[in-house]
Amino acid sequence: MPNDFNQHVIDEFRAHHGRVGGYFEDARLLLLTTTGARTGTPHTTPLGYLPDGGDRVLVIGSAGGSPRDPQWFRNLLARPRATVESGAFTYEARAVVLTGEERDRAFARAVEADPGWAAYQEKAGRTIPVVALYDSSAGGPPRVNAGSPGEALKVVHDAFRRELGLIRAEMRRGEGGTLGAQLRVTCLTFCQGLHHHHAGEDLALFPFLADRHPESAPVLARLREEHERIAVLVAELRRAVSARDADPAVARAEVERLTAELEAHLAYEEEQLMPLFQGG
Repeated sequence: MPNDFNQHVIDEFRAHHGRVGGYFEDARLLLLTTTGARTGTPHTTPLGYLPDGGDRVLVIGSAGGSPRDPQWFRNLLARPRATVESGAFTYEARAVVLTGEERDRAFARAVEADPGWAAYQEKAGRTIPVVALYDSSAGGPPRVNAGSPGEALKVVHDAFRRELGLIRAEMRRGEGGTLGAQLRVTCLTFCQGLHHHHAGEDLALFPFLADRHPESAPVLARLREEHERIAVLVAELRRAVSARDADPAVARAEVERLTAELEAHLAYEEEQLMPLFQGG
């Protein structure tokens, strides 16, 4: 059973689709459900994570600097399968413990983004493990944590809004310095996720709505045009953060341009499409 603190975080996370207050308010958080190595029962743990490309995220077994590996990590060693709740989505994951240079590079990125990880490493006196969680359901439709299509649209949009807000905050904290390696990866991961979301809408959602609601054709045409404009901005952001000597000021400017366009697009899409979902 989770302790009282963890259970409060879990309950708040699930009630608000990944948004929590208090200590974790501005953190990237997921819920990881593993199978007990000895008991065989499920255990859910709130964990911070690092974006690491479209098909995986990284979690770090710091256990607050404890000399022992956390229980969730020991569970994954025994059974490297887990359920991940991201707030917007729930998916089954395959866990891979990173080793050697790959682990060291990932941990160095984490330390660069938050020096607290280095303090945990020093305190623990052990090599803190880094685990990649791969979405093993990739290729199928995402399982959105929502009770209706309209709610699903809002939940996914809010996840993009929140992530973009975190990126903007991280850009501001790094103002005057270089563009950190983890922030580059985070931006590229966001760009990839947004591209896949819009591609899915263009290929599946919009044709479905056009068939059910022919009167929505002008709205859907506008949304497709906005997707094209946003794709250009996404490409510019990718170039800005991928450059060898990336200029943080240029990257921040591209993030702000994308934010303005995307926020307007999401608001218009919700205003126009949610009544269609409610109407059947």
